[in-house]
Amino acid sequence: MTAIILRGLQNPIALLLATGFLIGLNFPLGKVAVEAGVSPLLWAVLISVGASVSMVLLLLVQRVSLRLNHSTARYALISGIITFVLANWLVFAVIPHVGSGFIGIMFALSPVFTLAIATLFRLKTPGRLGLAGIAVGLIGATIVAWSRQTAQLDISPIWIFAAILVPFTLAVGNVYRTIAWPHGESPDRLAFWSHAFSAILLVFILLGTQGNLGLSQLAAVPGVSIAQFIVAGMTFPIFFRLQQFGGPVLLSQLGYVAAAVGMAAATLFLGESYRLLTWGGAAIIALGVAFTILAQRNAS
Repeated sequence: MTAIILRGLQNPIALLLATGFLIGLNFPLGKVAVEAGVSPLLWAVLISVGASVSMVLLLLVQRVSLRLNHSTARYALISGIITFVLANWLVFAVIPHVGSGFIGIMFALSPVFTLAIATLFRLKTPGRLGLAGIAVGLIGATIVAWSRQTAQLDISPIWIFAAILVPFTLAVGNVYRTIAWPHGESPDRLAFWSHAFSAILLVFILLGTQGNLGLSQLAAVPGVSIAQFIVAGMTFPIFFRLQQFGGPVLLSQLGYVAAAVGMAAATLFLGESYRLLTWGGAAIIALGVAFTILAQRNAS
């Protein structure tokens, strides 16, 4: 059993599917919280605290030191700001205006942005089948985004632009975490310090802009807050392993999985409705993920 778990923690496809599933749950949870009056910044704090707590417990169980050197500190601070402060704030600020399903689709655009930036930095990129998976996923994401936009004509262009910044920010973070990964550093330690720095920075931003943390806001949605804390704690031990073993372009494709999970969860639990064309786009996204899985198996 232990051997199976260890193999799973090094299998890029297993890590991709698991991480995408967990991140997909963030969208409906975040929508419920923000609509209940929880600050997007506070919700981002909750995610980083949940991840930090789970990571420090994991490090203690593994008897891994929490030591922090210069390269690890720089990596954790920059990656935390890009991915966990800026991206999370954008996601939860935009969700009430465009819907959790739509922001899930924006995650599905991150592979294209990541591929472009990875190519610019001359990182390893997928072969033809992998590129086909990205292209097919993009077609599906475009269909879903277009169908959602035509169904919700009252969405302001400002919020559409803000939503587009989400995949760009994620792509920058994906590539940075690969090219700047400190030599020989543990993914668990990097995950802990990235979220620890993010939580501290977000707390200072909250105090500077609102004068207090507003923790009472979480009391309005206690069950959702606990669920988000747990989901965050489960996500990032495998997220950083996916970064380590899969690379930036494969990692970015968790957006396809997250998009499908976000739509399904929003439909089942939030009562969001999608047209047949939207579900058709989601099916095309699933086909893109299948191509990605085949490409990864062939590469292995």
